[in-house]
Amino acid sequence: MPDSIDWQLIWDYGSEVILALLVAIFGMLGSSWVTRIVRNVCERSKIDQTLTRFFSKLARWAVLGITAMFVLDTFGIDVSSFAVVLGAMGLAIGMALQGTLGHFASGVMLLIFRPFKVGDSINVAGVSGVVFEIDLFSTAIDTFDNRRLIVPNSNVFGKTIENLSYHDTRRAQIEVGTSYDADIDVTRAIFEKVVATNPYRLSEKDGDVVLLELGDSAVNWSLRVWCQRSDSGSCKQQLMRDAKAALEAANIDLPYPQLQIHKI
Repeated sequence: MPDSIDWQLIWDYGSEVILALLVAIFGMLGSSWVTRIVRNVCERSKIDQTLTRFFSKLARWAVLGITAMFVLDTFGIDVSSFAVVLGAMGLAIGMALQGTLGHFASGVMLLIFRPFKVGDSINVAGVSGVVFEIDLFSTAIDTFDNRRLIVPNSNVFGKTIENLSYHDTRRAQIEVGTSYDADIDVTRAIFEKVVATNPYRLSEKDGDVVLLELGDSAVNWSLRVWCQRSDSGSCKQQLMRDAKAALEAANIDLPYPQLQIHKI
């Protein structure tokens, strides 16, 4: 005759399974809910999309991890030993991936503080170009001669960053040397006219003509003009062209370094 069914045992295990299923279901629903909350908070705070996705996934996996621990605890499994093992594994992985984690931490800092954005022209870590993409581990930069460079974020965030696109205006300037035979006041008047008639000069900002120094073989000047950022290259080219033409028209020489050899 078969043994009688132990309904109490079935009830005990059945209730544990049902409770575990309920915890798992609520955990999955809760992870989706927390993910939406984190995403909405990040979007309202205007946090970068890459960082928003990372925080959303981190929140989701954190809730799922806690849910898994509750499920194991429901079946009477001691989760403290798992926590110790996971902690040891995390420490070992952290030591092994120390450089990678440094890139990751720098990437998070770049996305939070945003010293530059995609499309900006920057100089950093010996690289000049336009930012193509900012990832959590690296930054992709297209150089001005159209080469794609992938720079680790720790090399970016730990260096001085020059953002060439931050301001809408730029000061274009050139240095010109004139002969010592030229009259300084006449030369200044010529350069002031060159600066004033530059077609790229912003009308609300005056240009400058600065006498820099009395050099070894020339009187050195600096011509400075404020212009739109997009016109800075053309403005500088125009300054050089007009300065040379004006000096030649006034018969003022542009000296060049001379090497004197003394016969002994």
